[in-house]
Amino acid sequence: MKTKGLFLTMFLVITMLVNAQENVGITGFARTYEGVNLETGDFSIIQQTLNLSFDKRGEKVAFKANPMVYHYNSDSLSFNLREIYADMYFKNFDLRVGKQQIVWGKADGVFITDIVSPLNLTEFLLPDFDEIRIGVVSAKMDYYIGNSTIEAIWIPQFTPTKTPAPNSIWYIKPEFPAPATFDWSKDKINPSLENSEFFLKYSAMTSKIDFDLMGGYTWDDNPTMHVQKHFAIDTTTMPPQPMLTGLTITPEHHRLTVGGASFSTEIKGIILRGEAAYYDGKYFQTTDPKAQDGIVKKNYLHYVVGLDFSIGDLKLSTQFIQQYILDYNDMIYDDEMINTATFLARYDLFRETLHLELFSYIGLTNEDALIRPKITYDFDDGFSILLGANIFVGDENGMFGRYQDNSMVYTKIKYSF
Repeated sequence: MKTKGLFLTMFLVITMLVNAQENVGITGFARTYEGVNLETGDFSIIQQTLNLSFDKRGEKVAFKANPMVYHYNSDSLSFNLREIYADMYFKNFDLRVGKQQIVWGKADGVFITDIVSPLNLTEFLLPDFDEIRIGVVSAKMDYYIGNSTIEAIWIPQFTPTKTPAPNSIWYIKPEFPAPATFDWSKDKINPSLENSEFFLKYSAMTSKIDFDLMGGYTWDDNPTMHVQKHFAIDTTTMPPQPMLTGLTITPEHHRLTVGGASFSTEIKGIILRGEAAYYDGKYFQTTDPKAQDGIVKKNYLHYVVGLDFSIGDLKLSTQFIQQYILDYNDMIYDDEMINTATFLARYDLFRETLHLELFSYIGLTNEDALIRPKITYDFDDGFSILLGANIFVGDENGMFGRYQDNSMVYTKIKYSF
């Protein structure tokens, strides 16, 4: 509690000091968010949020700081400095240094080439996507050539995906065929020049098409589980046979080389989008007895194609996503191909003060889905009331069906300033 109180005190002091300065823009929001489980009636989430953004811009330099405070239930306080960086503007290029969120790609609700900022999945995919991404300490340069941009990123300190705690309703307990002990000695990556991550992107905007080409030398945000098996001889059988007595699980992050591209174009009022990423050397779990530590290295393709269009005032969008393991064999735990679709419908009424929206993930391979209807009413300038639901259905082995007991209705009341 002392640490939480210190964070909050620092947060308030910084707010007052910055507010006292001239020409500092202050924006943000205060939000209350409650969700109730549809099956049990228990609260799935009780969250209060204060988000502040401080901006100061000059002709050659700019600064931004974005602290957030989350208050959960009755006594759980989380302070998060989402972004804090400085911008420097030159004739042909800009430089941004500090902790920042970096958004790439053109897909909605999925992350294909958008892999620079890791994800906070402690509440699965339910938070707003600008809150799911984790800021990374990095240096980013944008170099401008006409209608084209070259973007180069250096990240000296690796940040992994943030996963749910064991006491969370979003935690999926792994199942092992024998008692397992975890060895966390290789889970951390020390900051160094050798361990840095590098990304490069070329973007071009033309009259007919916008496209990006990207590449990255990075770390897998999710650790690979190296499995060592321990055996004893079962003397109760004739002849005696080896018997599995335990496992040692060693999570370890591995290097990845990634290349990809994305595009968007308009054809007779319809927006066609596409995005793909190719992973050279990603590790997967396998039952192959010849595989060391129960893992195998394969190349991997992840892509999406999407359409955006309107029928009158009704805005519609759909996407097809595929994950594909190349040179596949049946001993790999993951499916060779995982197909997913998304669907979005949005309709605005009453001079765009009432917003009806339906967004769904549809697991085509595992026959499951996450259905997310919501209604938002802009009650007053900056003040909105949202009522929604997160409905998980389908096969419990699927990405969404496994959370079918977590279906909920929720409300968010938000004041933006």
